[in-house]
Amino acid sequence: MRRLSVIAALMVMFLTASGCAVKSDEPISETRIMLDTFCTLTVYGARDASVLDEAFRLCAEYEALLSISSESGDVWSINHAGGTAVQAAPETIEVIMAGLEFGMLSGGLFDITVGRLSALWDFSGNPRVPSKLELATALRTVGFSKVVVSGDTVRLANSEAWLDLGAIAKGYIADRLADFLRGNGAAGAVIDLGGDVSVVGSKPDGSPWMIGVRRPFSASGDLLGVVETGEASIVTSGTYERRFEYNGVAYHHILDPNDGMPVRTDIVGATILAESAAAGDALSTIALLAGSKNAEDLLIRAPGFIGALLVLENGELVQIGDISFLIPD
Repeated sequence: MRRLSVIAALMVMFLTASGCAVKSDEPISETRIMLDTFCTLTVYGARDASVLDEAFRLCAEYEALLSISSESGDVWSINHAGGTAVQAAPETIEVIMAGLEFGMLSGGLFDITVGRLSALWDFSGNPRVPSKLELATALRTVGFSKVVVSGDTVRLANSEAWLDLGAIAKGYIADRLADFLRGNGAAGAVIDLGGDVSVVGSKPDGSPWMIGVRRPFSASGDLLGVVETGEASIVTSGTYERRFEYNGVAYHHILDPNDGMPVRTDIVGATILAESAAAGDALSTIALLAGSKNAEDLLIRAPGFIGALLVLENGELVQIGDISFLIPD
């Protein structure tokens, strides 16, 4: 569940040790490796830094629940149930239902049953190019319409199918952490889960949050510009994030559920400003899958969408909806 394309432009003032009391106008911040990436929480108005410990504990709990590789989680249980119904946590049901809605919205471009395909490519482990036979076999298991949710149970009508919630789960986790921090008195916060960024409340001086957008293919992490926003979520997907080269051909991790191959798209980076990080997560992937000719129509109809910045392979920037994107001089 890595997405390293968005970085917080907010520079935290200092790190406060866990459990120490802090002044209400001073931020506390901590970075930990979770979700296979660097996750940073920065909070204004917290009573003490114990709120960070609890937030990271929740993050680990949700990761275990929703990760395709966590043998103690719901997704693992559903994938290995042989088509029988599995009782799942309310959070798992919520993520799956959201994934199915985005599947319908995108006409099947976004599909949470690509688990067998993503396992073949294994971009988070030892990536390789699958054979045509392997792809054909895995493709027979893809089809979000075969996910059956009934009350608190989930069943895969295709017993060989696997769920992979990686394109929406990290955003969902960011949303839940935002809810937790609001409920624990945070006046403002920046939640950066390796690029899925949610901002809560307001900055102490009342100025807008400024969230940096990485320049595609920049080895040094240079910023293309910044998104200026109030409370919202900013998520970027890009074909430059997780990729490898084999026999002179580059392969990226955004897979087309129609043929199982990395999607052929003219968009190299899609930054979404949305009401929730889960929506931003899904819509950034949908934009890449759709390409620039079809992305706008899909995005403007999506629930929770505010605005988008698309970076095309020719360097052109396309802005959609209501997004304030500032390019430094």
